[in-house]
Amino acid sequence: MSKAVVGVIGSKYQVDGRFASQRVGERNLRAVADVAEALPIIFAGSPEITDIGALLDVVDGVLLTGARANVHPSHFGVDAHPSHEPYDESRDEVALELTRACVEQSIPIFGVCRGFQEINVAFGSSLHPEIRDLPGRMNHRAPRLESGEMHPDPEVVFADRHDINLVSGGVFANLFGCETIRVNSLHGQGVSKLGDRVVVEGVAEDSTVEAIRIADAPGFALGVQWHAEYDPQSNPINRALFKAFGEALSEYKRSK
Repeated sequence: MSKAVVGVIGSKYQVDGRFASQRVGERNLRAVADVAEALPIIFAGSPEITDIGALLDVVDGVLLTGARANVHPSHFGVDAHPSHEPYDESRDEVALELTRACVEQSIPIFGVCRGFQEINVAFGSSLHPEIRDLPGRMNHRAPRLESGEMHPDPEVVFADRHDINLVSGGVFANLFGCETIRVNSLHGQGVSKLGDRVVVEGVAEDSTVEAIRIADAPGFALGVQWHAEYDPQSNPINRALFKAFGEALSEYKRSK
């Protein structure tokens, strides 16, 4: 049987500050290929050149990746501010509509970091623009040097940094076979008010929402705030996620 096909969303990027392009981190593609055992194809996070109906006729699932840009606050009733830039409003437009279409059509969808936030917003959640500014919350952003620059060592940047407490008997707890896991952390936005269909499956030590599912979704519809794509080849938690995604892809492909 041929492999399931996964659409991996792209984000806008300026090459050399001049040439418009779309990019996807290679670790996302390798996580799909190596662990979900599917064929990743990149599609543009640009509504002018992305036909969602045609895309969903081709793929067996969708991966919404992490990205530097934040979800634009106009989608959840908060004023934009320069300190919370950059934004990628074209990707917002594609991702939010695509998320709802996938859930409606039982097409597996998995959101990671920004993708997690997109799933939340698509189903009515609002986001804190910068959760480290909230009383009692930790800094969930990536480690930096004293100079303010990103730490140069990926193993430091993507190291496990905090625990997540999972809902007993929930989808994630059953998937991992435990109720506490430890994950990396590289995000600024975080969930504020939950949408009606967004079900919390796991929270960080400071109560930041880190794992969700969509209630009554007929297919796989999960999101995680951490970067699960970084090391699923070796990390048992992240491997279990992409394996479960792969199984959902195969089941959907067979159903077609």
